[in-house]
Amino acid sequence: MTTTRFAPSPTGNLHVGNIRTALHNWMLAKRDGGRFLLRIDDTDQARSKEAYVDGIHADLAWLGLVPDGEERQSERLAIYEEAFERLRAAGRVYPCYETAQELEVRRKIQLGRGLPPIYDRAALALSDEECAAKEAEGIAPHWRFRLDHAEPIAWDDGVRGAQKFDPALLSDPVIRRADGSWLYMLPSCIDDIEMGVTQVLRGEDHVSNTATQIQMFTALGATPPAFAHEALLVGSEGKLSKRLGSLGCDAFREQGIEPGALVALLARLGTSLPVEPLADRAELLASFDLATFGRAPARFEEAELARINHGIVHQLTYAEVEERLPEGMGEAGWLAIRPNVATVAEAADWWSVVTGPVEPGDLSEEDRSFLARAAELLVWSETPWADLTGALKAETGRKGKALFLPLRQALTGRAHGPEMAALLPLIGEEAARTRLALAAKSQG
Repeated sequence: MTTTRFAPSPTGNLHVGNIRTALHNWMLAKRDGGRFLLRIDDTDQARSKEAYVDGIHADLAWLGLVPDGEERQSERLAIYEEAFERLRAAGRVYPCYETAQELEVRRKIQLGRGLPPIYDRAALALSDEECAAKEAEGIAPHWRFRLDHAEPIAWDDGVRGAQKFDPALLSDPVIRRADGSWLYMLPSCIDDIEMGVTQVLRGEDHVSNTATQIQMFTALGATPPAFAHEALLVGSEGKLSKRLGSLGCDAFREQGIEPGALVALLARLGTSLPVEPLADRAELLASFDLATFGRAPARFEEAELARINHGIVHQLTYAEVEERLPEGMGEAGWLAIRPNVATVAEAADWWSVVTGPVEPGDLSEEDRSFLARAAELLVWSETPWADLTGALKAETGRKGKALFLPLRQALTGRAHGPEMAALLPLIGEEAARTRLALAAKSQG
């Protein structure tokens, strides 16, 4: 069974890049009838906040990305400890005592000599006595995973194709800090093994991490999952700006963006498939294929999101928006107004046209006379707009803008808007006749 995971750290709110990663992992699993898991990477106790965990849950629920299971790394520390001891006994992890400053000096020296700035494994030359002496001085070690330099690290990436790394050109990664806390690399592998993850889909900034983690999987006696690394999001200026990079579900909700619009956009952003306002997730899932993902950065533009949102809003049923509509607005009102709104919130403005009062604006004397006659000719029926305009056209000879615009201004106070054939029955006979008569008496 295909099993994917989304593994955010609860040190802040989800932003658009996180959301895209979560969505694609959900789609990859659901397309194949598999499982989508949520893992809260909260080993950084100083920065992890429960409020952010709640926010992650709320955002995924709003987007309709319901996990099939959830784990917290803070509750799995004993599992990490046991695996760490196995690796230590096998000689695959080793203690290091350099300070950050010492490592930075070495790095600069290597760069100055034209060498790759990787860890020189100096700690491996320390004897047990030397290590004990350092610890007796109060120097606690951090721990590195020892890479096997015997052969290249290779895998077939789901997006990038064949990948190959020379492990000798990679630093042995630090997996545990001097205070005993864990970094991302090793616990993530342990969790993927324990949770049965079969596919890891993440950003291309993790490619070198994958190279080292493949050796960790092997050292732990497990077959690595399939890896795929998608291009990162960028803005219109060529990179993901700080503002754009911080955009999350709260900001999108405030802008009136529908979750379906965000899903429709991010589902295909960076692929060869057209980005369309597809509200049917089954259709999005059926077309989801890593083979369509490109290597070029995926450009996220808010104008494009607004366009998709516009299309999604125009597909929303009354049942989907009922609780967000102004009081008194029923299904007929929503269906009449829906073609003229870009967000659901705009429905309140258009509903005020129905409930009134309205100001007709400046009208010529000729138009006021025309409206006075309209008030007299208004006969309520199943098709009051067609009947009224038909009678006025026959009697006055007016047509087109000269016929329709004065009526719209008198009845709605606007020069444009929803179809009057749908709007007039909502306004009602009494209100419509009153508005026509008041417009006829208005000052030019």
